[in-house]
Amino acid sequence: MTGMRIAGGLLAVATLAAATACTASDQPAHAKTPTAAVTSKHPTETVKPLLQQALPNVKGKTFTSVVVDFPPRARAMPHRHGKAFVYAYVLEGTVRSQLAGKPERTYRQGENWVERPGAHHLLTENTSRTERAKLLVVYVSNTGDKLKVDDPRA
Repeated sequence: MTGMRIAGGLLAVATLAAATACTASDQPAHAKTPTAAVTSKHPTETVKPLLQQALPNVKGKTFTSVVVDFPPRARAMPHRHGKAFVYAYVLEGTVRSQLAGKPERTYRQGENWVERPGAHHLLTENTSRTERAKLLVVYVSNTGDKLKVDDPRA
């Protein structure tokens, strides 16, 4: 079942990548946005790489997929994904997420979202105190770019 969900997610992202080719950003990566405070009381996420492949029909772009595992109460540092187009799909559990300028949202297993290039991810956390949450995250990025850059600690 999880394998079919991953395959479906990858197919959706491949279609989006071909359609958008990730050429523009609504917000420049250097845009100033206040950072959210993150306490050290929460565990952090772990990332397991799945696939990294240059896109043969989009010169200079790379497709990367990872599984992000959030233990109970885990929270990611506020961050950006540079100029990458990001697709996230909840494989397990429940995740709360917020992008700068957007309302906070809660996503459950089977739900998904996208992040436009340059987006500032203020909040990503597992809402459960007892259960894990896992995301399939797919990036379409400029080849060689760093995929996640945490905000400097305040």
